[in-house]
Amino acid sequence: MSPNLLATPHSLPAAVEDVCDDTTGSLCSWVFDVSNGNEFLASATTWFVDRPLRIIVVLLVAWIANRLLKRSVRKVVTHVITADRPEALLSRLDGLGVPGADILESDDDPRREARAKSISNVLGSTVSVVVWTMALMTALGIVGIDLGPLIAGAGIAGVALGFGAQSLVQDCIAGLFMLMEDQYGLGDVVDLGEAVGVVEEITLRATVLRSLNGTVWHVPNGQVQRVGNLSQLWSVAVVDVDVAYDTALAPARTLIEQAVQEVCATEEFADKVLEAPTVLGVESLGADGITIRAIVKVEPGNQWAFQRAAREHIKAVFDANGIEIPFPQRTVWVRNEDSTG
Repeated sequence: MSPNLLATPHSLPAAVEDVCDDTTGSLCSWVFDVSNGNEFLASATTWFVDRPLRIIVVLLVAWIANRLLKRSVRKVVTHVITADRPEALLSRLDGLGVPGADILESDDDPRREARAKSISNVLGSTVSVVVWTMALMTALGIVGIDLGPLIAGAGIAGVALGFGAQSLVQDCIAGLFMLMEDQYGLGDVVDLGEAVGVVEEITLRATVLRSLNGTVWHVPNGQVQRVGNLSQLWSVAVVDVDVAYDTALAPARTLIEQAVQEVCATEEFADKVLEAPTVLGVESLGADGITIRAIVKVEPGNQWAFQRAAREHIKAVFDANGIEIPFPQRTVWVRNEDSTG
């Protein structure tokens, strides 16, 4: 028997391995067997049918996984944000008569919904990047591209980017925790150190504030060491009135309390005052006079307008009652010495 005839049965598997990537159960090997070893047809099946089908399956699985993971992230974030208000705090807020405390207890808090939406979008975008990156790498592997150098290069680039963008990563992580902890929101008046103003925009990287004089501050979230929120839940209007040292303090306190109560009863502030005003009494003994302090709990952001209206009305009440309670005036004594004497 000829040696060529003996080698013929072993030539078929070698040809299949040369043409097809997978010789076990693949569409290419099946076409190769059916076509009696037609390499062109088997190769065409691999490039135009087999590999495209695999890539389509990978993309379909990635799309389904992305949808499911984003939905799971949204549910988890909503559950965490909904459960971040302890019952003791909610009951205390309700007992204080804080406006919106009943909304905080419900599931319809717009501020909480906005936080959950922002955090879900951020985490969902991260999940999408991870899923589609894995799907892309899998698809490149199906096409036949060697992923080893690509992964190694991406790793080196990632390390270099990590060292070069540490502040950016810090800003993003700090911004994420600010959103999760609800430290402040759009429209709040906050003190971030050197920057004080109304929050106009919040991103993962920075917070945009507009101060009273119109200056716009862009503060990187990673550089925020402490946050003072001046308009969250409720605010306190502090009214300090200075009187002279020879003033009778009891009538002065009575007039101040009367004036502040009248301001609370005005149409402008009647719905914004949360508690009756309290005259604390003497706050300090200054160089020019005695400071008497009164406080009023008001809705967030209304303390400054109330303070201005209260000071103006206190002056009017003092004048209308005809009681001479002089405001502090500094007396300067000038000593002239005779240079010739």
